[in-house]
Amino acid sequence: MAVAAKWAFCAFLGIMLLHILAILLFTRGFLLTRSELSQYSQCSDVDESPCFSPPRDQTSNGSCWNKPVVDRLVIIVLDAIRFDFVAPSTFFAEKKPWMDKLQVLHEFASQNRSSRIFKAIADPPTTSLQRLKGLTTGGLPTFIDVGNSFGAPAIVEDNLIHQLVQNGKRVVMMGDDTWIQLFPHHFVKSYPFPSFNVKDLDTVDNGCITNLFPALYEDDWDVLVAHFLGVDHAGHIFGVDSTPMIEKLEQYNEIIRKIVGVLDSQSGPGGLHENTMLIVMGDHGQTLNGDHGGGTAEEVETAIFALSSKKPSTPLLATPDGSSCRLDMHGRRICVNSIQQLDFAATVSALLGVPFPFGSIGRVNSELFSLAGGTWNQESSPTSNDQSLSEIDNSMQNYVNLLCINSWQVKKYIDVYSSLSLIGFSEQDLLHVSKLYSEAQELWSNTSKNFSLDKTQRLFASLPLMQRQLDAYSVFLESVTDLARSNWTEFHLKMMGVGFCIMLSSLFLHVYLIRTLNKLSGLHSCSSGYSMGLFGVTFACVIVLIRASSFLSNSFILEEGRVATFLLATTVIFQLRCALMKKMMFLEALVLCLLVPLLRISIELGQLKQAVNSLFLKVDPSQSLGIDNDSQFWMYVAEVLPTLALILVAYLLYKNIAVCPSQGIWKYVVAGTLFNYMLIPFHWASDSSLLILQMLPDGVKGNIIPRVTYAAGLLQLSLLTIGQLTSRKRASNSEETTFVKLLALLSAWSSTIIILSGKQGPLVVLALLIGGWCIIRLLTLEQDAKNDCSLSYALAVTQWSLLAVCMFFSTGHWCAFDGLRYAAAFIGFDEFNLTRQAILLTIDTFGFSHILPIFGLPFLVTCYYSLRQNKQVFTLRLCQVYLMYGFITALTATFTMLCVAIQRRHLMVWGLFAPKFVFDVVGLLLCDLLIFLSALYYIA
Repeated sequence: MAVAAKWAFCAFLGIMLLHILAILLFTRGFLLTRSELSQYSQCSDVDESPCFSPPRDQTSNGSCWNKPVVDRLVIIVLDAIRFDFVAPSTFFAEKKPWMDKLQVLHEFASQNRSSRIFKAIADPPTTSLQRLKGLTTGGLPTFIDVGNSFGAPAIVEDNLIHQLVQNGKRVVMMGDDTWIQLFPHHFVKSYPFPSFNVKDLDTVDNGCITNLFPALYEDDWDVLVAHFLGVDHAGHIFGVDSTPMIEKLEQYNEIIRKIVGVLDSQSGPGGLHENTMLIVMGDHGQTLNGDHGGGTAEEVETAIFALSSKKPSTPLLATPDGSSCRLDMHGRRICVNSIQQLDFAATVSALLGVPFPFGSIGRVNSELFSLAGGTWNQESSPTSNDQSLSEIDNSMQNYVNLLCINSWQVKKYIDVYSSLSLIGFSEQDLLHVSKLYSEAQELWSNTSKNFSLDKTQRLFASLPLMQRQLDAYSVFLESVTDLARSNWTEFHLKMMGVGFCIMLSSLFLHVYLIRTLNKLSGLHSCSSGYSMGLFGVTFACVIVLIRASSFLSNSFILEEGRVATFLLATTVIFQLRCALMKKMMFLEALVLCLLVPLLRISIELGQLKQAVNSLFLKVDPSQSLGIDNDSQFWMYVAEVLPTLALILVAYLLYKNIAVCPSQGIWKYVVAGTLFNYMLIPFHWASDSSLLILQMLPDGVKGNIIPRVTYAAGLLQLSLLTIGQLTSRKRASNSEETTFVKLLALLSAWSSTIIILSGKQGPLVVLALLIGGWCIIRLLTLEQDAKNDCSLSYALAVTQWSLLAVCMFFSTGHWCAFDGLRYAAAFIGFDEFNLTRQAILLTIDTFGFSHILPIFGLPFLVTCYYSLRQNKQVFTLRLCQVYLMYGFITALTATFTMLCVAIQRRHLMVWGLFAPKFVFDVVGLLLCDLLIFLSALYYIA
């Protein structure tokens, strides 16, 4: 027994270390971050460009690469603002309840010539950290930074905030404390508020309101940033179509109206806001369920509203076409153009006259820039002595020269990046970009000469020439952006190949160890005269290979939950046929066969969050079943059914532990779980609108019961550890069997997992118990007392794995960062703590798909093979079952790695394949860790 335990300990530890090494190497090659260069743009750099630079007598007055066109800038960031929150409902096919709530923006956009609504397109991933980094650096986000979304590191590369501070601009910040983490020493004043308590809709917003309006009357700042979070949190907790969301939008409507009122009141000559621009913007959008992080249209499409307090006397450089102009619900004509968020840093830098961030690859947006162009008609071209040039010609001159500086800066960055980065861009791509830039510069030599012609000659030829110049620079800048989007990630193919080969070797190691256990246990192979067992093993291998190979297709990755239910149903139908032929276990096969459609329905309901995939996207499930949403009866059913399911789970647990002969610490652990089961319904009732517990204080209603449950779970796991240590010393005590250990360990975890998953928790546990019981019972279809096959567990382990996958998707998760239930991390807590919230989020995400199934896997052995007959054979069989389960998980992760290696240039690589890779490798490492802990617990 001791030899078998040591063998298992070394085997599982070695496999886990092998997987860690493989994943580290492959990840290092696949998820490399973009190289962050240490260079910073300087005012004097513009002298190296072929463009016109401001006269030296102006550089001391705030001019650097170009003359600033605004004196002050107010940036209001409304986190997670969807485009349809801002644009009129007439721009969309169907009016939704959350539309037309920001009427103040429609009013100003239709009446005021110096204001405009833009559709802003973000680059995925659409987490707040990436968006803030992208907005301030002007570069594309890096996928690996998603891991830092809950603990943002300071930005070390050149960025807009750094340039503002370096060039004498005073920046004030209030709201989301992520800004302080990204820019720790940049603000003359800051009012940060904690941002990760998604249940809190008002603290950050109220803090912004309190500090924003007094600051608007002060003259001690040049740029003011206020980051509101209420809409983002309302989306995460309640969804887009909810009363709190609408209330937040209506609150923002009044706030913006008051801000514009303050600016207008002091916008006269000599006023504090004579030349101030207001920008109201979102950092990203959100899905209907309030999630974000991916690359769907709902997530990447947000909005920018810009208003200049100084009315421009020149026409806009870019006039939107008719298709982007429509009448709103009040008959007002509103035009909307698109802007890339990538262009934000360059455009704001140009507005304020500071150097563009060194790593910016965006373009100065002509329309947004021209909204603040009221000062252009007062200044002449730096090379012209004629002060009476037309305003349009003068505006074009300034913008053409600005794009010249813009293109020169981007070309300089591309050259430096390619020379300093390990891989950079390919030679062919660099030649293409250089050719476009050279063509633009050849045209610039003629354009710049035209600036010095007299008025008559200039008006005759300048506008067409400058338009061609604008087109040439635009083509160059667009080509650089497209090149960066398609080739930015530096894939280290050799390192990826080494990691993949190590993963393949781990699969061969699994197979070798499983075959070795056959010899150690003295059991024959299924290939020797046991046709049913051989067919079952072959069938299981085919099912596993089908699921693993499906990951090579992006469509099947999107449909992974449905694929799992289909494959599980296939195995159940096979067993149902066997049950009919053998005339045994028919009830179990039928129950499992009926359970699979219920799992499929729960997966469809869970994907209502992921609207693009849900079959119920346009169908109300309650109405299709004839249920009235306003019926008190069905509302009470929804409240009572989870409690009844929890009572049934508690009864089954009590019944099984009561018949066990073991006494002592194991049963005390189970008793603690039964006590937690009694508390959980009170927690649900305290949050219910039907069962309001008036006697309980607010603190007890929200946090006390979850904290008690967490504490009890920790205590139970501690008791199990003590019991395991003491049982080793009492090796003669054979009464403490694996079965009672199983019940104790699963019960210790279950209460925490249930309370984190909400009212669906007991129903999911019940489905897991029923499915597991059926799989265990159906093992007898594959077993034969006379011909004991060593691999006869293969089909059962495969079904167990498929059932675990179904549990992941049926609880509303999917393999994307917007598939995480962030609200679960704050159950029982209002304040944010990174370690604590990460642990709770991990338990909620992997509780039903990894923790309970893996710790419960020994049921397949204990319920068939008596521990008291031969402990050594039992141990070897248990190791074999865990090796099979680990092999299935490792095989799917290997195919995912192969998929992302093949599809590394695919359009969906960062929106779909990379998140799938992250979830699978994290799941594999967690699986290895849980199997290793199981070996210590059940075998050692």
